[in-house]
Amino acid sequence: MFLRIKKIIMDIKNFQRALAQIAEERGISAEKVIETIEAAIATAYKKDYGQKGQKIKAKFNPVSGDVKFWQIKLVVDKSMLYTEEEIEEMSVKGGSASGGKPKEEIKDEEESPKKYVFNPEKHIMLEDAKKDYPKIKVGEEIEIPLETKQDYGRIAAQTAKQVILQKIREAEKETISTEYKSKESEIISGIVQRVEGHTVFVDIGKTLGILNREEQIPGEFYRPGQRLKLYILKVEDTPKGSVVMLSRAYPKLISRLFELEVPEVSAGTVVIKSIAREPGFRTKIAVVSNEEGVDPIGAMVGQRGTRIMAVINELGGEKIDVIQYEDNPEKFIANALAPAKIVEVKVEEKNTAVVMVPEDQLSLAIGKDGRNVRLAANLTGWKIDIKTSGEAKGKSEEKEESEEKEEKKPAVAKARAGKKEKKEKKSEKKEKSE
Repeated sequence: MFLRIKKIIMDIKNFQRALAQIAEERGISAEKVIETIEAAIATAYKKDYGQKGQKIKAKFNPVSGDVKFWQIKLVVDKSMLYTEEEIEEMSVKGGSASGGKPKEEIKDEEESPKKYVFNPEKHIMLEDAKKDYPKIKVGEEIEIPLETKQDYGRIAAQTAKQVILQKIREAEKETISTEYKSKESEIISGIVQRVEGHTVFVDIGKTLGILNREEQIPGEFYRPGQRLKLYILKVEDTPKGSVVMLSRAYPKLISRLFELEVPEVSAGTVVIKSIAREPGFRTKIAVVSNEEGVDPIGAMVGQRGTRIMAVINELGGEKIDVIQYEDNPEKFIANALAPAKIVEVKVEEKNTAVVMVPEDQLSLAIGKDGRNVRLAANLTGWKIDIKTSGEAKGKSEEKEESEEKEEKKPAVAKARAGKKEKKEKKSEKKEKSE
């Protein structure tokens, strides 16, 4: 007797240990695992001892190992049931489309979902339910205790096993979806698992993330085992489970990387106002300080450039320009065009700005393939037209000359008209003298 009790105690301890191990390995709670076991036991009970249409509920005690069973019935009244005429009509309408289902399983989808075909294994009339449950209401469920069974057949055991595996997979999907949806717009570290064509699959912990071609940095190569920092774009729910979409090209990846490297950014002392990025080539980032005495650019760069270099190295050498944000658009545009030296910025209508630069700074202001001015325009939100100071001076001189000519035109015309009038008078005097 003593050995039997000891064996039971050991079995319960082993079971609880196994329960904790499954929960840890699968990343789901112990409560979810117990729910899964209860669903599987209820399925096995119905398979061997239940009736068709029954809804069985099982309650498992992980401490004692005891299981209790109940049959669930929905309380209905006549208004919630189809009449015989409606059932016959649905059977005729269904015809072969009903797939040979019995009358009690036929449902008219166009009708209210609260109407049912009465089944004594699923439903109980309100007047009958009130005999044992006086306060019961229509639409509520009652639980009828069932005899506890311990022995199950091979088919029932196999069915229970399949239910457990299915429920655990569903719980895993739900856990992954919930966890990674809460991490959207965050940065995550992952290891490249495999590369298929232009798609990279990254191990990010409990699942694989997908890095599509359009979200990759141009010219960056990926190899299995490589560790990367990635931005979680979104989590998509599919029939096969949740898919985590990742990015290395999204502009906010830069701000998240600086949050990791620069304590002032994560604390809110230095604020990143805007980012303009061409992945793999160059990024411009505008920053401002919320506290006096804190240099935002110095904080971002770090001592001897250590902070900014950590971000640049993570991005494979992508150039990063950190500029001072200004509320004044002229100053902000001038800062955004760094490292080019700016002579003057004129803000015009329709969100356009004309920028004057020395001739030797023109190519630097425009940048290779127009990248510098394009990024500056994206960063500031202004359309930028770059001109050399000499070109602007030449144009202004031409304008002045044309204005002077316009002013001189009336005087010249007047003088010509006077000469013409004098000639006419002379000719008249000549004719009279003759």
